[in-house]
Amino acid sequence: MARRSGMRQGPSVWRRLDAASRHAWPVFSTLFGLFLIGLPLGLPGQAELRPAYAMACVFFWSLYRPTSLPAPMVAVCGLLLDLLNLSSLGLWAVLLLLLQGTTLAARRRLAPSGFLLNWAAFTALSTAFSALFWAMQSLLTLTLLTPIPLLVQILCCAGVYPLLAALFIRAHRGAAAAELA
Repeated sequence: MARRSGMRQGPSVWRRLDAASRHAWPVFSTLFGLFLIGLPLGLPGQAELRPAYAMACVFFWSLYRPTSLPAPMVAVCGLLLDLLNLSSLGLWAVLLLLLQGTTLAARRRLAPSGFLLNWAAFTALSTAFSALFWAMQSLLTLTLLTPIPLLVQILCCAGVYPLLAALFIRAHRGAAAAELA
């Protein structure tokens, strides 16, 4: 079949599918990770690991690929986290949306910064949002909850972010790089 001069063909179906899958990687990795951590594996601290994972995903992808993790999908991740943790429905959705908004507001300063500053910013933000979750749960149950799970969650957040960031950086620059599609 001869090509007509002057007519430009659009990208092939496979090329568009490749671009869509690379663009959807942040949402997919967040949801899949939440489902995986939500399995009854019997790991100690597993309940505290779920919010740490969700906050790390929202922070990282909002910092480096904000268009690939839209707010409605962050809300879905928060609702899934609420269902997995048996917490008040919508509470994590609101907190993750607030985390995303805070990260987007600080993106100009944080994105070009080094890893240590981003890790410190994530640790500070995750501590604040974990404490806010703990306070809201205490208020909703009208009892002062023990702070031990809060402290474990804060430690999980600080400890899991470097591992997840290393994986996400590899994906962001490699197989999930949207600019390579």
